[in-house]
Amino acid sequence: MKFIKDYSDGDRVFDIYLCKHKTSAVTKNGKPYDTAVLQDKTGTIDAKIWDPNNAGIAEFDSLDYIEVYGEINNFQGTLQVNVKRIRKCQEGEYDPADYLPVSKFNIEEMYTELLGYIDRIENKYLKQLLEEFFKKDENFIKAFKQSSAAKTIHHGFVGGLLQHTLSVTRLCDYYCTAYPLLKKDLLIAAAICHDMGKTKEISLFPQNDYTDDGQFLGHIVIGVEMVGEKIRQIPGFPPVLANELKHCILAHHGEYEFGSPKKPAIMEAVALSYADNTDAKLQTFTEIMENTTDTNWLGFNRLFDSNLKGTRME
Repeated sequence: MKFIKDYSDGDRVFDIYLCKHKTSAVTKNGKPYDTAVLQDKTGTIDAKIWDPNNAGIAEFDSLDYIEVYGEINNFQGTLQVNVKRIRKCQEGEYDPADYLPVSKFNIEEMYTELLGYIDRIENKYLKQLLEEFFKKDENFIKAFKQSSAAKTIHHGFVGGLLQHTLSVTRLCDYYCTAYPLLKKDLLIAAAICHDMGKTKEISLFPQNDYTDDGQFLGHIVIGVEMVGEKIRQIPGFPPVLANELKHCILAHHGEYEFGSPKKPAIMEAVALSYADNTDAKLQTFTEIMENTTDTNWLGFNRLFDSNLKGTRME
């Protein structure tokens, strides 16, 4: 199959894609049309169906796999598909692995490494808390391995939450070596738990969209609730330690304007917020670079508040 990232203006399209979303609307002249978002593992592209009542346009809905025939055109600087025909596909005609973005790292190997950090925690309360989630809760483990870390900004792929969490944990482990005053068990536990709320904030692929819980509460509040519920089931869990851990989760975005309910008040919360921001920013830049061969200026990026430049090794 031809992947979405490989299309250029003027190309013909005749392949199977996942319909991530489908919406109906009318033009200014009152004519109905449909918009579909087509997805494969390399990205998404908008598709316009200007004559949805055409005999060549079969009935289909969001999350269906559809065979699309049409042409690529450039509309206001963005590629889209002008659809001529659509056929709904049946199981066996496609391989789902071609349509879902997946971490380039082995998910089971990453999870094993993360469990290694849990095994090395000495504080019995923090260790028990983490084991309740990451060793005993099968539903949580499945969701954690499959979840993305975001819809689009960074780590927006199957295994993205695990990859991001492991990267943040590695950074925090280094911080503990460089800055011995840090409480290592607390910081490592906070790093492992900081984004666990995303297992409930964002639905699994292929939807990969915000849930009602995500819209109402957000992953930070959800994560603190998840941790608090488990802590209440562990006899004798020190109240101060519980508050320190929950504070690290609440403050890991660092600033109020970045959605953080609290600003870091302890050293471990500061370290976690920088580790989280470092991995998110560098992964975002990595994904930008992986999707371009341009070594010139790439244009203004709101996340970095800067005009970015592509670089390559000589």
